[in-house]
Amino acid sequence: MGSPDMENIEIAQTLREVANLLEILDANPFRVRAYRNAIRTVQEHAVPMRKLVEEGADLTELPSVGKGMAENIAELVETGDLSLIDQLIEENPALVDRDVVSSLIEITSIPGIGPKKVRKLWEDLGVESVEDLKEAASEGRVAELEGFAKKTELRILEEIDRLATRTSRFRLGDVDELLPPLLDHMRGVEGVRRVEVAGSYRRRRETVGDIDLLVLADDAMAASEGLTSFDGVDRVIGAGGTKTSVSLRSGLQVDLRVVPDESWGAALVYFTGSKEHNIKLRQRALDRGLRVSEYGVFEIPPEEKDDVVGERGVASSGAIVAGATEEDVYESLDLPWIAPEIREDRGELAAAEEDGLPDLIEVGDLKGDLHMHSTWSDGRNTIEEMLAACAARGYEYFCMSDHSKALAMVEGLDAVRLRQQWAEIDGIASRQPEIRILKSMEVDILKDGSLDLEDELLEELDWVTVSIHSFFGLPAAEQTERVLTGLSHPQVNVFGHPTGRIINRRGPIEIEIDEILQACAEYGVAVEINSHPNRLDLRDTHAWRARELGVPITISTDAHRAEELDLIRYGVEQGRRAWLTPDDVLNTRPLDELLSWAAS
Repeated sequence: MGSPDMENIEIAQTLREVANLLEILDANPFRVRAYRNAIRTVQEHAVPMRKLVEEGADLTELPSVGKGMAENIAELVETGDLSLIDQLIEENPALVDRDVVSSLIEITSIPGIGPKKVRKLWEDLGVESVEDLKEAASEGRVAELEGFAKKTELRILEEIDRLATRTSRFRLGDVDELLPPLLDHMRGVEGVRRVEVAGSYRRRRETVGDIDLLVLADDAMAASEGLTSFDGVDRVIGAGGTKTSVSLRSGLQVDLRVVPDESWGAALVYFTGSKEHNIKLRQRALDRGLRVSEYGVFEIPPEEKDDVVGERGVASSGAIVAGATEEDVYESLDLPWIAPEIREDRGELAAAEEDGLPDLIEVGDLKGDLHMHSTWSDGRNTIEEMLAACAARGYEYFCMSDHSKALAMVEGLDAVRLRQQWAEIDGIASRQPEIRILKSMEVDILKDGSLDLEDELLEELDWVTVSIHSFFGLPAAEQTERVLTGLSHPQVNVFGHPTGRIINRRGPIEIEIDEILQACAEYGVAVEINSHPNRLDLRDTHAWRARELGVPITISTDAHRAEELDLIRYGVEQGRRAWLTPDDVLNTRPLDELLSWAAS
Protein backbone atom coordinates (compact mmCIF):
# COMPACT_ATOMS: atom_id res chain seq x y z
CA MET A 1 0.00 0.00 0.00
CA GLY A 2 3.02 2.29 -0.15
CA SER A 3 6.77 2.82 0.09
CA PRO A 4 9.18 3.86 2.85
CA ASP A 5 9.46 7.50 3.93
CA MET A 6 5.81 8.22 3.29
CA GLU A 7 4.65 11.83 3.58
CA ASN A 8 1.91 12.86 6.00
CA ILE A 9 -0.70 13.02 3.24
CA GLU A 10 0.09 9.41 2.25
CA ILE A 11 0.11 8.16 5.84
CA ALA A 12 -3.25 9.83 6.47
CA GLN A 13 -4.67 8.26 3.29
CA THR A 14 -3.57 4.78 4.38
CA LEU A 15 -5.02 5.28 7.86
CA ARG A 16 -8.26 6.46 6.25
CA GLU A 17 -8.39 3.29 4.16
CA VAL A 18 -7.88 1.20 7.30
CA ALA A 19 -10.63 3.13 9.12
CA ASN A 20 -13.02 2.54 6.22
CA LEU A 21 -12.10 -1.15 6.11
CA LEU A 22 -12.67 -1.53 9.86
CA GLU A 23 -16.06 0.13 9.51
CA ILE A 24 -16.95 -2.14 6.59
CA LEU A 25 -16.05 -5.07 8.85
CA ASP A 26 -18.30 -3.68 11.60
CA ALA A 27 -15.38 -3.23 13.98
CA ASN A 28 -15.72 -1.59 17.38
CA PRO A 29 -16.76 2.05 16.77
CA PHE A 30 -14.17 3.26 19.28
CA ARG A 31 -11.45 1.56 17.26
CA VAL A 32 -12.69 3.21 14.07
CA ARG A 33 -12.85 6.58 15.81
CA ALA A 34 -9.28 6.16 16.99
CA TYR A 35 -8.15 5.95 13.37
CA ARG A 36 -10.29 8.93 12.33
CA ASN A 37 -8.82 11.05 15.14
CA ALA A 38 -5.27 9.96 14.27
CA ILE A 39 -5.87 10.92 10.63
CA ARG A 40 -6.65 14.49 11.70
CA THR A 41 -3.52 14.60 13.84
CA VAL A 42 -1.30 13.43 10.98
CA GLN A 43 -2.90 15.79 8.48
CA GLU A 44 -2.62 18.81 10.76
CA HIS A 45 0.90 18.22 12.06
CA ALA A 46 3.43 20.59 10.54
CA VAL A 47 6.40 18.22 10.91
CA PRO A 48 6.51 15.13 8.64
CA MET A 49 5.97 11.89 10.53
CA ARG A 50 9.03 10.47 8.77
CA LYS A 51 11.22 13.09 10.47
CA LEU A 52 9.72 12.37 13.87
CA VAL A 53 10.32 8.64 13.41
CA GLU A 54 13.85 9.26 12.16
CA GLU A 55 14.58 11.40 15.23
CA GLY A 56 13.15 8.76 17.57
CA ALA A 57 10.38 11.05 18.81
CA ASP A 58 7.66 9.62 21.04
CA LEU A 59 4.65 9.68 18.73
CA THR A 60 2.31 8.96 21.64
CA GLU A 61 2.84 12.55 22.72
CA LEU A 62 0.83 13.61 19.67
CA PRO A 63 -2.93 14.15 20.17
CA SER A 64 -5.06 11.02 19.59
CA VAL A 65 -2.02 8.79 18.99
CA GLY A 66 -1.77 5.84 21.37
CA LYS A 67 0.86 3.12 21.49
CA GLY A 68 -0.72 0.97 18.79
CA MET A 69 -1.33 3.91 16.46
CA ALA A 70 2.24 5.11 16.97
CA GLU A 71 3.47 1.67 15.92
CA ASN A 72 1.26 1.80 12.82
CA ILE A 73 2.64 5.20 11.81
CA ALA A 74 6.23 4.07 12.38
CA GLU A 75 5.62 0.92 10.34
CA LEU A 76 4.22 2.98 7.47
CA VAL A 77 7.21 5.32 7.55
CA GLU A 78 9.74 2.50 7.66
CA THR A 79 8.13 -0.03 5.30
CA GLY A 80 5.41 1.84 3.42
CA ASP A 81 2.92 -0.85 4.43
CA LEU A 82 0.75 -2.05 7.31
CA SER A 83 0.78 -5.70 8.33
CA LEU A 84 -2.59 -5.00 9.96
CA ILE A 85 -4.18 -5.28 6.50
CA ASP A 86 -3.02 -8.88 6.14
CA GLN A 87 -4.14 -9.61 9.69
CA LEU A 88 -7.64 -8.36 8.93
CA ILE A 89 -7.76 -10.50 5.77
CA GLU A 90 -6.73 -13.52 7.80
CA GLU A 91 -9.44 -12.81 10.40
CA ASN A 92 -12.07 -12.27 7.69
CA PRO A 93 -11.68 -14.95 4.99
CA ALA A 94 -14.46 -13.36 2.91
CA LEU A 95 -12.02 -10.56 2.08
CA VAL A 96 -9.94 -13.16 0.18
CA ASP A 97 -6.98 -10.85 -0.60
CA ARG A 98 -5.80 -7.29 -0.88
CA ASP A 99 -7.44 -6.84 -4.28
CA VAL A 100 -10.85 -7.29 -2.65
CA VAL A 101 -9.84 -4.91 0.15
CA SER A 102 -8.80 -2.25 -2.38
CA SER A 103 -12.00 -2.72 -4.39
CA LEU A 104 -14.23 -2.38 -1.33
CA ILE A 105 -12.40 0.74 -0.21
CA GLU A 106 -12.72 2.18 -3.73
CA ILE A 107 -16.51 1.97 -3.41
CA THR A 108 -16.34 4.39 -0.48
CA SER A 109 -15.02 7.03 -2.90
CA ILE A 110 -18.50 7.19 -4.45
CA PRO A 111 -20.33 10.18 -2.90
CA GLY A 112 -23.11 9.01 -0.60
CA ILE A 113 -21.71 5.49 -0.16
CA GLY A 114 -20.02 5.29 3.21
CA PRO A 115 -18.44 2.21 4.80
CA LYS A 116 -21.68 1.08 6.44
CA LYS A 117 -23.51 1.06 3.12
CA VAL A 118 -20.58 -0.73 1.50
CA ARG A 119 -20.90 -3.43 4.17
CA LYS A 120 -24.60 -3.90 3.42
CA LEU A 121 -23.98 -4.05 -0.33
CA TRP A 122 -21.17 -6.54 0.23
CA GLU A 123 -23.08 -8.77 2.65
CA ASP A 124 -26.51 -8.70 0.95
CA LEU A 125 -25.59 -8.45 -2.74
CA GLY A 126 -22.03 -9.73 -2.87
CA VAL A 127 -20.80 -6.39 -4.23
CA GLU A 128 -16.99 -6.35 -4.06
CA SER A 129 -16.12 -3.66 -6.59
CA VAL A 130 -17.42 -0.56 -8.36
CA GLU A 131 -18.14 -2.79 -11.37
CA ASP A 132 -20.24 -5.12 -9.20
CA LEU A 133 -22.14 -2.14 -7.79
CA LYS A 134 -22.87 -0.74 -11.23
CA GLU A 135 -24.21 -4.11 -12.36
CA ALA A 136 -26.39 -4.49 -9.27
CA ALA A 137 -27.75 -0.94 -9.58
CA SER A 138 -28.42 -1.36 -13.30
CA GLU A 139 -30.47 -4.46 -12.53
CA GLY A 140 -32.50 -2.69 -9.85
CA ARG A 141 -31.20 -4.84 -7.00
CA VAL A 142 -29.78 -1.96 -4.95
CA ALA A 143 -33.16 -0.22 -4.61
CA GLU A 144 -34.56 -3.40 -3.04
CA LEU A 145 -32.20 -3.18 -0.07
CA GLU A 146 -33.34 -1.70 3.20
CA GLY A 147 -31.95 1.82 3.58
CA PHE A 148 -31.69 2.32 -0.17
CA ALA A 149 -34.29 3.61 -2.62
CA LYS A 150 -34.77 4.00 -6.36
CA LYS A 151 -33.57 7.60 -6.18
CA THR A 152 -30.43 6.46 -4.35
CA GLU A 153 -29.85 3.76 -6.94
CA LEU A 154 -30.07 6.25 -9.81
CA ARG A 155 -27.72 8.61 -7.99
CA ILE A 156 -25.21 5.78 -7.53
CA LEU A 157 -25.22 5.11 -11.27
CA GLU A 158 -24.72 8.80 -12.00
CA GLU A 159 -21.79 9.02 -9.58
CA ILE A 160 -20.19 5.87 -11.01
CA ASP A 161 -20.40 7.36 -14.50
CA ARG A 162 -18.86 10.57 -13.15
CA LEU A 163 -16.03 8.58 -11.59
CA ALA A 164 -15.37 6.87 -14.90
CA THR A 165 -14.95 10.17 -16.70
CA ARG A 166 -12.95 11.84 -13.94
CA THR A 167 -9.44 12.71 -15.00
CA SER A 168 -6.46 11.46 -13.04
CA ARG A 169 -5.57 14.99 -12.01
CA PHE A 170 -4.30 15.80 -8.55
CA ARG A 171 -5.67 18.57 -6.38
CA LEU A 172 -3.29 21.50 -6.16
CA GLY A 173 -3.13 21.32 -2.37
CA ASP A 174 -2.20 17.64 -2.47
CA VAL A 175 0.61 18.35 -4.93
CA ASP A 176 1.86 21.11 -2.64
CA GLU A 177 2.25 18.46 0.08
CA LEU A 178 3.88 15.88 -2.19
CA LEU A 179 6.45 18.11 -3.92
CA PRO A 180 8.61 19.69 -1.17
CA PRO A 181 10.59 16.51 -0.33
CA LEU A 182 11.32 15.96 -4.02
CA LEU A 183 12.39 19.57 -4.54
CA ASP A 184 14.60 19.48 -1.44
CA HIS A 185 16.16 16.26 -2.74
CA MET A 186 16.84 17.69 -6.21
CA ARG A 187 18.32 20.91 -4.82
CA GLY A 188 20.73 18.76 -2.85
CA VAL A 189 22.00 16.90 -5.92
CA GLU A 190 25.59 17.84 -6.64
CA GLY A 191 25.89 20.20 -9.58
CA VAL A 192 22.20 21.20 -9.60
CA ARG A 193 22.11 24.99 -9.52
CA ARG A 194 18.41 25.78 -9.96
CA VAL A 195 15.13 23.86 -9.81
CA GLU A 196 11.71 25.23 -10.84
CA VAL A 197 8.29 23.65 -11.34
CA ALA A 198 6.50 24.78 -14.49
CA GLY A 199 3.26 23.62 -16.12
CA SER A 200 -0.25 23.98 -14.76
CA TYR A 201 1.21 23.79 -11.26
CA ARG A 202 3.02 27.09 -11.77
CA ARG A 203 -0.14 28.59 -13.24
CA ARG A 204 -1.82 27.43 -9.99
CA ARG A 205 -4.64 25.58 -11.65
CA GLU A 206 -6.92 23.85 -9.16
CA THR A 207 -5.79 20.42 -10.39
CA VAL A 208 -2.49 19.21 -11.82
CA GLY A 209 -2.00 16.38 -14.32
CA ASP A 210 1.76 15.96 -14.06
CA ILE A 211 4.83 17.92 -13.06
CA ASP A 212 7.28 19.63 -15.41
CA LEU A 213 10.50 20.05 -13.45
CA LEU A 214 13.14 22.31 -15.00
CA VAL A 215 16.73 22.13 -13.81
CA LEU A 216 19.98 23.97 -14.40
CA ALA A 217 22.80 21.50 -13.76
CA ASP A 218 26.48 21.04 -14.48
CA ASP A 219 25.88 17.40 -15.38
CA ALA A 220 22.60 16.31 -16.99
CA MET A 221 23.14 12.62 -16.19
CA ALA A 222 23.83 13.39 -12.53
CA ALA A 223 20.57 15.35 -12.37
CA SER A 224 18.71 12.47 -14.01
CA GLU A 225 20.20 9.97 -11.58
CA GLY A 226 19.31 12.31 -8.76
CA LEU A 227 15.64 12.13 -9.73
CA THR A 228 15.54 8.36 -10.24
CA SER A 229 17.24 7.82 -6.85
CA PHE A 230 14.58 9.77 -4.95
CA ASP A 231 12.92 7.54 -2.33
CA GLY A 232 9.42 8.52 -3.45
CA VAL A 233 9.87 7.17 -7.00
CA ASP A 234 7.69 4.16 -7.71
CA ARG A 235 8.96 3.46 -11.25
CA VAL A 236 11.19 5.01 -13.86
CA ILE A 237 9.32 5.65 -17.11
CA GLY A 238 12.35 6.79 -19.07
CA ALA A 239 15.80 8.16 -18.33
CA GLY A 240 18.65 9.59 -20.35
CA GLY A 241 20.11 12.75 -21.79
CA THR A 242 18.29 15.88 -20.82
CA LYS A 243 14.89 14.32 -20.09
CA THR A 244 13.85 11.85 -17.41
CA SER A 245 10.34 10.75 -16.43
CA VAL A 246 9.29 8.95 -13.27
CA SER A 247 6.06 8.07 -11.52
CA LEU A 248 5.95 8.78 -7.79
CA ARG A 249 4.26 6.31 -5.47
CA SER A 250 1.30 8.70 -5.30
CA GLY A 251 0.83 8.18 -9.05
CA LEU A 252 2.00 11.70 -9.89
CA GLN A 253 4.25 11.75 -12.96
CA VAL A 254 7.32 13.99 -12.90
CA ASP A 255 9.11 14.96 -16.12
CA LEU A 256 12.59 16.36 -15.51
CA ARG A 257 14.24 18.51 -18.16
CA VAL A 258 17.80 19.75 -17.87
CA VAL A 259 17.99 23.13 -19.57
CA PRO A 260 21.06 25.14 -20.72
CA ASP A 261 21.56 28.49 -19.03
CA GLU A 262 20.97 30.47 -22.21
CA SER A 263 17.54 28.79 -22.66
CA TRP A 264 16.31 28.88 -19.06
CA GLY A 265 13.79 31.72 -19.47
CA ALA A 266 12.47 30.41 -22.79
CA ALA A 267 12.03 26.92 -21.35
CA LEU A 268 10.26 28.31 -18.31
CA VAL A 269 7.85 30.25 -20.54
CA TYR A 270 7.29 27.28 -22.83
CA PHE A 271 6.73 24.62 -20.19
CA THR A 272 4.64 26.89 -17.97
CA GLY A 273 2.17 27.30 -20.82
CA SER A 274 -0.67 27.33 -21.31
CA LYS A 275 -0.65 25.82 -24.78
CA GLU A 276 -3.00 28.55 -26.01
CA HIS A 277 -0.82 31.29 -24.52
CA ASN A 278 2.23 29.82 -26.25
CA ILE A 279 0.47 29.70 -29.61
CA LYS A 280 -0.26 33.41 -29.34
CA LEU A 281 3.37 34.09 -28.39
CA ARG A 282 4.61 32.14 -31.41
CA GLN A 283 2.33 34.07 -33.73
CA ARG A 284 3.45 37.35 -32.22
CA ALA A 285 7.06 36.30 -32.77
CA LEU A 286 6.37 35.45 -36.41
CA ASP A 287 4.86 38.90 -36.93
CA ARG A 288 8.24 40.30 -35.84
CA GLY A 289 10.36 37.97 -37.95
CA LEU A 290 11.24 35.83 -34.95
CA ARG A 291 10.91 32.24 -33.88
CA VAL A 292 10.19 31.36 -30.24
CA SER A 293 10.58 27.91 -28.73
CA GLU A 294 11.80 26.35 -25.49
CA TYR A 295 15.35 27.02 -26.71
CA GLY A 296 14.98 30.78 -26.99
CA VAL A 297 13.86 33.58 -29.29
CA PHE A 298 15.69 33.58 -32.62
CA GLU A 299 15.84 35.68 -35.75
CA ILE A 300 14.44 33.80 -38.73
CA PRO A 301 16.96 33.63 -41.58
CA PRO A 302 15.52 34.73 -44.94
CA GLU A 303 15.73 31.22 -46.39
CA GLU A 304 13.50 29.89 -43.56
CA LYS A 305 10.78 32.52 -43.75
CA ASP A 306 8.27 30.22 -45.41
CA ASP A 307 8.88 27.22 -43.12
CA VAL A 308 6.56 26.13 -40.34
CA VAL A 309 8.25 27.59 -37.29
CA GLY A 310 7.92 27.72 -33.58
CA GLU A 311 7.21 24.03 -33.12
CA ARG A 312 8.34 22.32 -29.96
CA GLY A 313 11.81 20.85 -30.23
CA VAL A 314 12.86 23.06 -33.13
CA ALA A 315 15.88 25.29 -32.57
CA SER A 316 16.87 27.87 -35.13
CA SER A 317 19.85 28.58 -37.28
CA GLY A 318 19.22 32.30 -36.81
CA ALA A 319 20.85 34.51 -34.19
CA ILE A 320 19.50 34.19 -30.67
CA VAL A 321 17.68 37.29 -29.46
CA ALA A 322 16.59 36.23 -25.96
CA GLY A 323 16.15 33.17 -23.79
CA ALA A 324 18.09 33.40 -20.52
CA THR A 325 15.21 34.98 -18.54
CA GLU A 326 11.45 35.13 -18.91
CA GLU A 327 11.59 38.91 -18.80
CA ASP A 328 13.94 38.93 -21.80
CA VAL A 329 11.68 36.58 -23.75
CA TYR A 330 8.62 38.79 -23.28
CA GLU A 331 10.62 41.98 -23.85
CA SER A 332 11.88 40.63 -27.18
CA LEU A 333 8.21 40.41 -28.21
CA ASP A 334 7.54 43.99 -27.02
CA LEU A 335 5.67 42.82 -23.92
CA PRO A 336 6.13 43.15 -20.17
CA TRP A 337 6.47 39.98 -18.08
CA ILE A 338 3.08 38.30 -17.57
CA ALA A 339 2.22 36.57 -14.29
CA PRO A 340 1.95 32.77 -14.73
CA GLU A 341 -1.57 32.60 -13.25
CA ILE A 342 -3.06 34.57 -16.14
CA ARG A 343 -1.28 32.85 -19.03
CA GLU A 344 -4.50 31.23 -20.25
CA ASP A 345 -5.17 33.16 -23.50
CA ARG A 346 -7.94 35.25 -21.96
CA GLY A 347 -6.70 38.49 -23.45
CA GLU A 348 -3.50 38.83 -21.45
CA LEU A 349 -1.30 39.56 -24.49
CA ALA A 350 -3.58 42.34 -25.71
CA ALA A 351 -3.74 43.79 -22.21
CA ALA A 352 0.03 43.59 -21.86
CA GLU A 353 0.55 45.34 -25.18
CA GLU A 354 -1.67 48.21 -24.03
CA ASP A 355 -0.03 48.40 -20.58
CA GLY A 356 -3.35 47.19 -19.18
CA LEU A 357 -2.39 44.12 -17.16
CA PRO A 358 -4.28 44.04 -13.86
CA ASP A 359 -2.58 44.79 -10.55
CA LEU A 360 -3.32 41.29 -9.27
CA ILE A 361 -4.38 40.77 -5.69
CA GLU A 362 -1.83 39.47 -3.17
CA VAL A 363 -2.25 37.86 0.25
CA GLY A 364 -0.88 41.01 1.91
CA ASP A 365 -3.80 43.03 0.52
CA LEU A 366 -6.33 41.23 2.72
CA LYS A 367 -7.34 42.93 5.95
CA GLY A 368 -9.45 40.11 7.35
CA ASP A 369 -11.00 36.69 6.89
CA LEU A 370 -14.79 36.63 6.62
CA HIS A 371 -15.53 32.92 7.09
CA MET A 372 -14.27 30.61 9.82
CA HIS A 373 -15.54 28.28 12.52
CA SER A 374 -14.86 27.67 16.20
CA THR A 375 -15.60 25.04 18.83
CA TRP A 376 -19.10 26.49 19.02
CA SER A 377 -19.89 24.31 15.98
CA ASP A 378 -17.43 22.06 14.13
CA GLY A 379 -14.22 24.04 14.53
CA ARG A 380 -11.23 22.75 16.49
CA ASN A 381 -10.16 26.03 18.16
CA THR A 382 -11.88 28.48 20.46
CA ILE A 383 -12.84 31.99 19.41
CA GLU A 384 -9.94 33.37 21.43
CA GLU A 385 -7.50 31.00 19.71
CA MET A 386 -8.83 31.99 16.29
CA LEU A 387 -8.45 35.65 17.30
CA ALA A 388 -4.81 35.10 18.22
CA ALA A 389 -4.17 33.38 14.89
CA CYS A 390 -5.83 36.22 12.96
CA ALA A 391 -3.88 38.83 14.92
CA ALA A 392 -0.65 36.97 14.17
CA ARG A 393 -1.45 37.33 10.49
CA GLY A 394 -1.91 41.08 10.81
CA TYR A 395 -5.67 41.15 10.25
CA GLU A 396 -7.79 44.09 11.36
CA TYR A 397 -10.94 42.00 11.68
CA PHE A 398 -12.44 38.57 11.18
CA CYS A 399 -15.87 36.98 11.07
CA MET A 400 -16.83 34.33 13.61
CA SER A 401 -19.25 32.46 11.38
CA ASP A 402 -20.31 29.16 12.91
CA HIS A 403 -23.03 26.99 11.41
CA SER A 404 -26.76 27.48 11.90
CA LYS A 405 -29.00 24.89 13.57
CA ALA A 406 -29.89 22.95 10.38
CA LEU A 407 -26.47 21.30 10.64
CA ALA A 408 -27.38 19.43 13.81
CA MET A 409 -24.60 16.89 13.28
CA VAL A 410 -22.01 19.61 13.90
CA GLU A 411 -24.03 21.29 16.66
CA GLY A 412 -25.12 24.26 14.60
CA LEU A 413 -26.26 27.20 16.72
CA ASP A 414 -29.89 27.93 17.55
CA ALA A 415 -31.08 31.32 18.81
CA VAL A 416 -30.17 30.63 22.44
CA ARG A 417 -26.64 29.41 21.72
CA LEU A 418 -26.05 32.20 19.19
CA ARG A 419 -26.78 34.83 21.84
CA GLN A 420 -24.49 32.98 24.23
CA GLN A 421 -21.76 33.13 21.61
CA TRP A 422 -22.31 36.86 21.20
CA ALA A 423 -21.85 37.32 24.94
CA GLU A 424 -18.53 35.46 24.75
CA ILE A 425 -17.45 37.59 21.79
CA ASP A 426 -18.25 40.77 23.74
CA GLY A 427 -16.15 39.53 26.64
CA ILE A 428 -13.18 38.69 24.42
CA ALA A 429 -13.48 41.99 22.56
CA SER A 430 -13.32 43.93 25.83
CA ARG A 431 -10.05 42.19 26.70
CA GLN A 432 -8.51 42.26 23.22
CA PRO A 433 -9.74 45.33 21.34
CA GLU A 434 -6.80 45.31 18.89
CA ILE A 435 -8.79 43.24 16.39
CA ARG A 436 -12.52 43.41 15.67
CA ILE A 437 -14.54 40.20 15.91
CA LEU A 438 -17.52 40.52 13.59
CA LYS A 439 -20.60 38.66 14.80
CA SER A 440 -21.46 36.45 11.87
CA MET A 441 -23.00 33.12 10.95
CA GLU A 442 -22.93 30.69 8.06
CA VAL A 443 -26.68 30.33 7.64
CA ASP A 444 -28.09 27.44 5.67
CA ILE A 445 -30.38 28.08 2.73
CA LEU A 446 -33.10 25.51 3.42
CA LYS A 447 -34.78 23.42 0.75
CA ASP A 448 -37.56 25.95 0.21
CA GLY A 449 -35.12 28.86 -0.03
CA SER A 450 -35.83 30.25 3.44
CA LEU A 451 -32.93 30.99 5.78
CA ASP A 452 -32.13 28.91 8.86
CA LEU A 453 -32.24 31.84 11.29
CA GLU A 454 -34.94 34.18 12.54
CA ASP A 455 -35.11 37.63 10.93
CA GLU A 456 -34.57 39.50 14.20
CA LEU A 457 -31.28 37.64 14.73
CA LEU A 458 -30.19 38.12 11.13
CA GLU A 459 -30.66 41.87 11.62
CA GLU A 460 -28.35 41.87 14.65
CA LEU A 461 -25.49 40.12 12.88
CA ASP A 462 -22.59 42.18 11.51
CA TRP A 463 -22.15 39.81 8.56
CA VAL A 464 -24.32 37.07 7.06
CA THR A 465 -22.94 34.29 4.87
CA VAL A 466 -25.48 31.90 3.34
CA SER A 467 -24.61 28.46 1.99
CA ILE A 468 -25.99 25.14 0.76
CA HIS A 469 -25.22 22.07 2.87
CA SER A 470 -28.12 19.76 2.01
CA PHE A 471 -30.32 18.54 -0.84
CA PHE A 472 -27.45 18.72 -3.31
CA GLY A 473 -29.30 16.63 -5.86
CA LEU A 474 -32.23 18.95 -6.63
CA PRO A 475 -32.93 19.56 -10.35
CA ALA A 476 -31.29 22.66 -11.78
CA ALA A 477 -34.44 24.77 -11.99
CA GLU A 478 -35.49 23.93 -8.42
CA GLN A 479 -31.98 24.39 -7.04
CA THR A 480 -31.57 27.73 -8.80
CA GLU A 481 -34.91 28.98 -7.50
CA ARG A 482 -33.94 27.85 -3.99
CA VAL A 483 -30.71 29.83 -4.13
CA LEU A 484 -32.33 32.91 -5.67
CA THR A 485 -34.93 32.95 -2.90
CA GLY A 486 -32.23 32.74 -0.26
CA LEU A 487 -30.11 35.48 -1.82
CA SER A 488 -33.09 37.84 -2.05
CA HIS A 489 -33.25 38.17 1.74
CA PRO A 490 -32.17 41.75 2.56
CA GLN A 491 -29.78 40.69 5.35
CA VAL A 492 -27.60 38.45 3.17
CA ASN A 493 -24.07 39.72 2.57
CA VAL A 494 -22.29 36.87 0.77
CA PHE A 495 -23.03 33.52 -0.88
CA GLY A 496 -20.53 31.01 0.53
CA HIS A 497 -18.86 28.26 -1.55
CA PRO A 498 -21.60 28.80 -4.16
CA THR A 499 -21.51 25.52 -6.12
CA GLY A 500 -20.82 23.23 -3.16
CA ARG A 501 -18.27 21.16 -5.03
CA ILE A 502 -15.46 19.13 -3.50
CA ILE A 503 -12.74 18.76 -6.14
CA ASN A 504 -12.29 15.15 -7.32
CA ARG A 505 -14.91 14.07 -4.80
CA ARG A 506 -18.28 15.76 -5.27
CA GLY A 507 -19.52 17.62 -8.30
CA PRO A 508 -21.15 21.06 -8.13
CA ILE A 509 -24.84 21.47 -7.42
CA GLU A 510 -26.90 22.08 -10.53
CA ILE A 511 -27.57 25.80 -10.66
CA GLU A 512 -27.68 28.37 -13.43
CA ILE A 513 -24.54 30.11 -12.25
CA ASP A 514 -24.85 33.11 -14.55
CA GLU A 515 -28.41 33.72 -13.37
CA ILE A 516 -27.19 33.50 -9.77
CA LEU A 517 -24.36 35.97 -10.38
CA GLN A 518 -26.70 38.43 -12.09
CA ALA A 519 -29.03 38.18 -9.11
CA CYS A 520 -26.10 38.87 -6.78
CA ALA A 521 -25.36 42.01 -8.78
CA GLU A 522 -28.99 43.07 -8.47
CA TYR A 523 -29.35 42.30 -4.74
CA GLY A 524 -25.95 43.66 -3.73
CA VAL A 525 -24.73 40.26 -2.53
CA ALA A 526 -21.09 39.23 -2.76
CA VAL A 527 -19.84 35.77 -3.73
CA GLU A 528 -17.11 33.88 -1.94
CA ILE A 529 -13.97 32.27 -3.22
CA ASN A 530 -13.57 29.54 -0.64
CA SER A 531 -9.83 29.10 -0.23
CA HIS A 532 -9.76 25.50 0.91
CA PRO A 533 -7.84 23.66 -1.84
CA ASN A 534 -10.45 20.90 -1.76
CA ARG A 535 -13.10 23.44 -2.74
CA LEU A 536 -11.69 26.53 -4.53
CA ASP A 537 -15.28 27.51 -5.04
CA LEU A 538 -15.90 29.75 -7.02
CA ARG A 539 -14.00 28.46 -10.02
CA ASP A 540 -11.72 31.00 -11.66
CA THR A 541 -14.03 31.34 -14.67
CA HIS A 542 -17.03 32.01 -12.43
CA ALA A 543 -15.06 34.60 -10.45
CA TRP A 544 -14.09 36.19 -13.79
CA ARG A 545 -17.78 36.44 -14.70
CA ALA A 546 -18.61 37.90 -11.28
CA ARG A 547 -15.97 40.56 -11.84
CA GLU A 548 -17.45 41.36 -15.25
CA LEU A 549 -20.88 41.81 -13.68
CA GLY A 550 -19.53 44.02 -10.92
CA VAL A 551 -20.32 41.49 -8.19
CA PRO A 552 -18.06 42.00 -5.15
CA ILE A 553 -16.00 38.99 -4.16
CA THR A 554 -14.71 37.81 -0.80
CA ILE A 555 -11.71 35.53 -0.37
CA SER A 556 -11.99 33.56 2.86
CA THR A 557 -10.69 30.29 4.27
CA ASP A 558 -13.74 28.64 5.88
CA ALA A 559 -11.08 27.61 8.43
CA HIS A 560 -12.06 24.98 10.98
CA ARG A 561 -8.76 25.25 12.85
CA ALA A 562 -6.23 28.01 13.32
CA GLU A 563 -3.63 26.51 10.96
CA GLU A 564 -6.13 26.55 8.07
CA LEU A 565 -6.02 30.34 8.01
CA ASP A 566 -2.85 29.90 5.93
CA LEU A 567 -4.98 28.36 3.17
CA ILE A 568 -5.94 31.91 2.20
CA ARG A 569 -3.14 31.83 -0.38
CA TYR A 570 -5.08 29.31 -2.47
CA GLY A 571 -8.07 31.61 -2.67
CA VAL A 572 -5.83 34.51 -3.62
CA GLU A 573 -4.23 32.40 -6.36
CA GLN A 574 -7.71 31.50 -7.64
CA GLY A 575 -8.57 35.19 -7.61
CA ARG A 576 -5.41 36.04 -9.53
CA ARG A 577 -6.41 33.53 -12.21
CA ALA A 578 -9.67 35.49 -12.49
CA TRP A 579 -7.69 38.75 -12.89
CA LEU A 580 -8.94 40.08 -9.56
CA THR A 581 -7.38 43.24 -8.18
CA PRO A 582 -7.62 44.43 -4.57
CA ASP A 583 -10.52 46.68 -5.59
CA ASP A 584 -12.56 43.61 -6.62
CA VAL A 585 -12.29 41.94 -3.21
CA LEU A 586 -14.31 43.19 -0.24
CA ASN A 587 -11.99 42.03 2.52
CA THR A 588 -9.16 44.21 1.25
CA ARG A 589 -11.16 47.15 2.61
CA PRO A 590 -10.65 48.75 6.02
CA LEU A 591 -13.23 47.80 8.63
CA ASP A 592 -15.33 50.96 8.37
CA GLU A 593 -15.59 50.61 4.60
CA LEU A 594 -16.52 46.93 4.87
CA LEU A 595 -19.25 47.64 7.43
CA SER A 596 -20.48 50.56 5.35
CA TRP A 597 -20.81 48.25 2.35
CA ALA A 598 -22.66 45.66 4.45
CA ALA A 599 -25.06 48.29 5.78
CA SER A 600 -25.79 49.63 2.32
